[in-house]
Amino acid sequence: MQVAIPHRLGREEVRSRLRSSSHSIGDSIPGGMADVVTDWPSEDRMHMSITALGQVIDGHVDIEDQQVVFVVSLPPALGFIQPMVEGAIRQQGDRLLSGSGPQER
Repeated sequence: MQVAIPHRLGREEVRSRLRSSSHSIGDSIPGGMADVVTDWPSEDRMHMSITALGQVIDGHVDIEDQQVVFVVSLPPALGFIQPMVEGAIRQQGDRLLSGSGPQER
């Protein structure tokens, strides 16, 4: 699953916002029982591994000039929650990138 969210922020600002809010990714998972691990294999890619409901969800976030692309691989057992996950990504991503944060560029 791939979800692109447009932004008008510089890449540095997007990186800063992702780094400062990545700890709250698990709060968007239904049931609130998620373990989230993130790392940055490159300057413009954040990898994430989310363990929830006995399943592991891997994904990454690519920071581009005018959009942020969330790529998530749901295991077959969780395929039925794809619309819910996509909606949560859009809602949280829009809030994060809306420009209502510290500095819009």
